[in-house]
Amino acid sequence: MSADPLHRAGTPQRSTTSQPPSGPRASAIEVRRSARRRRTVSAYREGDRTIVLIPARMSEAEEQRWVSVMLDKLAAQESRRVPGDAELAERAERLSAQCFGGRARPASVRWVTNQNTRWGSCTPAEGSIRLSHRLKGMPEYVIDYVLAHELAHLLVPGHGPDFWRLLEAYPRTERARGYLEGVVAAERLPHLPAAGEE
Repeated sequence: MSADPLHRAGTPQRSTTSQPPSGPRASAIEVRRSARRRRTVSAYREGDRTIVLIPARMSEAEEQRWVSVMLDKLAAQESRRVPGDAELAERAERLSAQCFGGRARPASVRWVTNQNTRWGSCTPAEGSIRLSHRLKGMPEYVIDYVLAHELAHLLVPGHGPDFWRLLEAYPRTERARGYLEGVVAAERLPHLPAAGEE
């Protein structure tokens, strides 16, 4: 049984796709109306899209208001989940203690917005670790894996066998790598035009 409420009994009356807003909430927005939904409105992220579920009886004005409300709600939830630079440094210290006996000691750990082709980087000579802003909103175990990966580079600079043996200390390495590989694969999929874009 699909988790998508549209694939259960009852077909939505209408599904619309809006162009993405500008700013931090930017993503394609799909509004799904359902005759089964009476009062509640909900929203969730699905890849690069935001899905907003509303009752079929809502007017266009109510739809626009609720889309805005739900985008604000999702943004607030996501901002609470994303650690700042200070929290990243604390997580790095904790991971170093758990996985590497406290031997990996970065001088700085921070988010950056100029890494669009890799998830993180490390400069061992400076002891600096940088994580791509694209990780924000991903599961914590994925962020921790990238942190652990970069911490391991403070101890072993390259990607040789010693490095990978060291990284085995992080228990969710394979799961996190699979998640990141899935994200990269999804980014390569062709964009399917929404209704009315053809």
